[in-house]
Parts: sequence; C-alpha cells; structure tokens
Amino acid sequence: MNTPEITVKDIASKLRVSLSTVSRALNGHEDVSPETKERVLEMARQLNYSPNHAARSLRTHRTRTLGLVVPEISKHFFSNVLSGIQEYASSLNYSVVISQSLESFSMEQNHLQQLVSARADGILISLSNETSHGEHLRKLLERDIPIVMFDRVLEDLPVSKVVVDDQKASFQAVEYLIKTGCKRIAFIGGLTSLYVSKEREAGYRQALSMHGLPMDEELIIHCNNLNRSPREEVTKLLHLPNRPDAIFCLNDPIAIEAMQVVKEFNLKIPEDISLIGFTNEPTSYYIEPSLTTVSQPAYEMGKTAVSLLIEQLENPKTFKPSTVVLGTRFIIRNTTR
Repeated sequence: MNTPEITVKDIASKLRVSLSTVSRALNGHEDVSPETKERVLEMARQLNYSPNHAARSLRTHRTRTLGLVVPEISKHFFSNVLSGIQEYASSLNYSVVISQSLESFSMEQNHLQQLVSARADGILISLSNETSHGEHLRKLLERDIPIVMFDRVLEDLPVSKVVVDDQKASFQAVEYLIKTGCKRIAFIGGLTSLYVSKEREAGYRQALSMHGLPMDEELIIHCNNLNRSPREEVTKLLHLPNRPDAIFCLNDPIAIEAMQVVKEFNLKIPEDISLIGFTNEPTSYYIEPSLTTVSQPAYEMGKTAVSLLIEQLENPKTFKPSTVVLGTRFIIRNTTR
C-alpha cells in the first residue's frame, strides 16, 4: 500500500498555523519569524516532507532551472566557471542545463531558444567568438527573461555582468615585458568585436603608449577563428625583417602554439623572444619553458554570475543590472626574462 504524500496542509494542521505561514517559512520569506520558521522546518523533517516541484512550478511559473551557454566546456577556464555555477545553484535547489555554442553564433541562438522553450527561469551566457551583436539577447529581454553575462560580454546590453579587468591585467603584463627590456612587442588577439580581445588589446596599446614605444600595426594580429591554429600568424611575425622580441597572446593556447613555432625557428625563449599568455591553463605550468600568464578567478566568476541571476529571480522588483569586476593575478614563469 502506498504511503500518502505529506503536504503543506499536513504541516499546517500539526502546528495549528495557516497554510500561507507554512508556505512562506518553507520558501525562506523574511516576514516569518526565526522561531516559526524553525518549527515549520523541524515538523517538515519529522514528517519527511518533500516539496512537489512540479506543482510549485505550475503555481509560480518557475522551474528552478537555469540555462547556461558557453563556448566550450572542454576549455579549463569554462569548466571551472561551470563548477562555481553548479555548486552555488545546487546549494539553493536550482538545476543547470548546459549548452555549448562551440564558438558558433547560430548554435548559440539555437541553444538559447531551446532553453527558453524548456522554461528555464533565466540564462547565463558567455558569447561565442562569432557573436558580434546582441539582438538575439535583446529579444529575450523583451520577454522578461533574466540574463547574466560573464567573461565574454556585450557592454551595451542592460544586464548584469561578471568580468575581470582585462585592460588593466593586459597593461600590467605588457608593462612587465617593457621593464624587462622588450621593445618590439606583438599582440595576437581575436576578432575586434570580441569583448575580451578588444579590452586586452586596449591594455597592450596603453602600455606601449605610456612607455613611449612606437605603435607598429604590423605587430598586431587578429585571429578570426580562435579554434584555428595561429601558426600562420606567428610565422608571419617571425619572418618580419625586424621581428618582435616579445609576443603577448590573447590566451594560453595561442601562446603555447606560438612557443612551438618560435622553437622551430631555433629562437631561444625568453632570450630571443618573450611570451605571455592569459587564463593560466594547467598546461601552461607543465610545458617547457613554463608560461608566464595571467590567472583569472574562473570558479569565483561562475559563482558570482549565478548568484546575480538568482538574486534577480528572487527579487525582481528591486533588481538593477550591475557589473562585477574581479581581480586577476600575474604569474611570472620562464617564458619572460
């Protein structure tokens, strides 16, 4: 024989309080006294009460499901972001549905539509390399679907964002190269429409300008496809009559690929050419020589992003978009002097 399902009504009957009091206590409302809340929670434990999430979602139009769209989970940075998102979301009884754009704008659009169709309460997103505008996201905002962006964001979209100070971090990295004697510093970035590439290039340019070094545009390379090897671009740099004595790269994978090309030219690192990456991938420590890089707080970024989204979901009337800027750490290893 099946045991009858315990309901909110059973808890209210046992405690001789109203249904609304029990409901507010179970949902953590602030207008319920701590004593009453504890009594309700204790009775729920005694009766082995389990909330009916399906019924609740029908009443509140909430599913406690969050949609996440990232370029690639296989990338160490995004996998750490995901860990922060899932751990924090789970602690508040939210589940996360994960989608990968694989750096494709069309896939990004399709995944967003699927998540909305699946009734995700809100969206967390880091843009694909191909995404140059936010019209697809504006359409979601017009439907009152909460969105939080992280890492790769759109500056003009009125949503909460979590980023690092890419420009400042890049300035510090390039300034270090200058202080160690480098004078012809190349930059390998992504599309200029990509937020992180634009900001890191700005930091690079600022450092050269402040230290009185000439701005040589032939030393600035934009990779249109971040999934494609930058080998060709690095080779062109090294074939220049006056080749660079340092290369600052958008990320660690580009820097590691650049390192291989430099070695093939029988140039010494860092004596002939210094290299700096960005992100602090695990491989950056183990390669030879180990890579000087900028470390991003990926786990903290994920946790912060999902906390902003849940805060918006729980308190929609008082919500105002905000941008959280996290710090970075410059890690000096053996690819710089």
